Amino acid sequence: MHRLIDTHAHLEEIASIDQTIKEAEAAGVTAIMAMGSDDKSNTEVLRLSQLYLGVVYPALGLHPSRIASDDMARTLEHIEANINQAVAIGEVGLDYHKRIRSETGKDRQQEAIKLLLALARKYQKPVCFHARYSWQDALRLVAEARIVKAVFHWYAGPLSVLKDIIRQGYFISATPAVAYHEEHRQAVLEAPLANLLLETDSPVVYGSGEARYEARPADVASVLKWVASLKGLSEAEVARTTTENATRFFDLA
Repeated sequence: MHRLIDTHAHLEEIASIDQTIKEAEAAGVTAIMAMGSDDKSNTEVLRLSQLYLGVVYPALGLHPSRIASDDMARTLEHIEANINQAVAIGEVGLDYHKRIRSETGKDRQQEAIKLLLALARKYQKPVCFHARYSWQDALRLVAEARIVKAVFHWYAGPLSVLKDIIRQGYFISATPAVAYHEEHRQAVLEAPLANLLLETDSPVVYGSGEARYEARPADVASVLKWVASLKGLSEAEVARTTTENATRFFDLA
């Protein structure tokens, strides 16, 4: 069994937390990065990190899909007040899907991410970035904010942008979608192992038809297998390198 880290999960959306943590530990998962999506979930991931000390680590953020319904000033204030407990600013980002843009346009999203990136820069925190149909703008704004450490989670964008992400020293993360999503598979294949993290984005539903399932942090062990197979590497090498990457990225003890 390999030592693994789930670098992106939404634990506050999972009902059976105790069982979820036990299953993750049984699968070799030694740490879970719990992403906040708005003020309410930021409060919850902080609580969970204290309840599961040394296993659950909080990231505080504001997801682009929550901007329209959130009190941004309050959220930013809450993040800054608890910044010393946070291992990252996340989940934050830009989402140009038409459904999200109908609620929060590009300009508003960019205004919000600039404020969040400024916090990350001020406190030297890594950034967990959600980029959907916004890959070039995402990289540009992260670079302009002079963010030292960033991961573009579940990357499925153009390989030309991926090359720039890697050139900047940033990361992408592999999710369970690496088993079947062609753009995501291609990105994971092209990314050097030194720039790769593993995650589940739990409790996202993956697959199709009868093969659909709701992810849990324990499924990062399956991500390991798929990534190793795709890249033609041993599971031991992928586990060792991605876990070391995550430990350095999030500055874990």
